[in-house]
Amino acid sequence: MSRISKYPVDLPSNVEISLNPTEISVKGPLGTLKQFVLPSVLVERDGGKIYCRAIRDVPNSDAMSGTMKALISNMVTGVTKGYEKKLTLVGVGYRAQAQGSKVNLSLGFSHPVVYSMPEGIKVETPTQTEILIKGVDKQAVGQVAAEIRAYRPPEPYKGKGVRYVDEVVVIKETKKK
Repeated sequence: MSRISKYPVDLPSNVEISLNPTEISVKGPLGTLKQFVLPSVLVERDGGKIYCRAIRDVPNSDAMSGTMKALISNMVTGVTKGYEKKLTLVGVGYRAQAQGSKVNLSLGFSHPVVYSMPEGIKVETPTQTEILIKGVDKQAVGQVAAEIRAYRPPEPYKGKGVRYVDEVVVIKETKKK
């Protein structure tokens, strides 16, 4: 049995959840999220708790029950508190500027990079070298942060590039003659 799916997902009082055999919908103060229910997992509601149980005769259902429980837990957290990722720009002349649903990046290229945010994701730039990405969907927030970081990942010799705030970049020693 999956150790993750043994424990239920607690529902706060300000969260509404609707269960269908094929889809689960979570509505909270910050928005609404929907998730496809895996056919090998049985999702049940018992008062203010959600349980994910594996169907025994289906292969991998035990692992998928833990995955489904984690997805539902992330949805509940997303619609109540939300998720955010913070990026920093390290390098001379590296700047970011948020304009509505777009962010303009100056990353040392001969042209500015313009990244359009997907639906439901907000971007802020508290300073020119910081980018704050917010949203209710954990996967979407992480994907946007990864795509922005991919434009100029931190290089190992000087550490220049776009990095997560808590990321540690190990600086290599340069070649000696």
